[in-house]
Amino acid sequence: MRGLQTEYNNVHLLQGEKSGLGAAYIRGMRHDLDDLNADLVFEMDADFSHKPEDVVRLMSEIEAGADFVIGSRYVKGGTIPREWGLLRRLNSMGGNIAARYIAGISQIRDCTAGFRAIRASLLRRIDLNGLRVQGYAFQVALLHAAIAEGGKIKEIPVDFVDREHGESKLGFPDILEFLINVWSIRLLSSTTFIKFAVVGASGVLVNLGFFTLFLLAGINRFIASPIAIELSIVWNFLLNNYWTFRSRKTIDRTRIRGLKFNLVSILALGVSYGAFVTLSLTFPDTPPQVHQLIGIVPATLVNYLLNSYWTFKHAENRSD
Repeated sequence: MRGLQTEYNNVHLLQGEKSGLGAAYIRGMRHDLDDLNADLVFEMDADFSHKPEDVVRLMSEIEAGADFVIGSRYVKGGTIPREWGLLRRLNSMGGNIAARYIAGISQIRDCTAGFRAIRASLLRRIDLNGLRVQGYAFQVALLHAAIAEGGKIKEIPVDFVDREHGESKLGFPDILEFLINVWSIRLLSSTTFIKFAVVGASGVLVNLGFFTLFLLAGINRFIASPIAIELSIVWNFLLNNYWTFRSRKTIDRTRIRGLKFNLVSILALGVSYGAFVTLSLTFPDTPPQVHQLIGIVPATLVNYLLNSYWTFKHAENRSD
């Protein structure tokens, strides 16, 4: 690369302290925006996993009016390598599911793609340093910020080719950071999620309060648990329906929405109660309130994702 710099005056090698993928992206984008005064910024892998001939196709979409074009593996016509093992497929697809439905950008199919063309005018409206993401979650954070700024996003299908040399550096710390960051993006950007979290916290108090009262009344804990869960579900529905999702123009009538909420509640009840029974049988000496509390966590995630994207789904496909 250093040799190419001397031969071509449009080749630039940026060096600096290694501090994560996100920091490297920001360093490169800052160089493009501030030093080169670029009109358009591309992201692509240097190992030919992204085909150079597809650059023209992404550029064409920018010329057609898009602000942010993604070379997508997961829209119709896009592909991933057949050589990928099950674990790598699950990592890629799982990361996209988490980004779409937790971070709140469900309208995008490939949120973690590294093949992108972005208008510089859009990037200049984004506080890149404010994204505060060092690792692989930077791609999701940047995309979320672009949508928040009103950027017109376009996905086009590409064939993702597996590298011939080297190996993926993605490890468990990166996966953990990614999950923490997609939840952080949702929490910091979504009034709806904050309201849902407040309602959920009040539901925890209702759940544990009634559960404790039932135990004091001599009711068997395996009977008291589902009753307390159901009471908290009813409580959560009333607050979510009349407060959290009140402003949403939903696609269903009230009775259909109520039916959907009940189906989600049954599933959440099963998740929570299953966790309670499993923990009670595995750790019989632990206070049952602890098992009840832990069981609430997965049930809350199921409740939010299904109710937000199904029960109370916008009539128009928007993220919040």
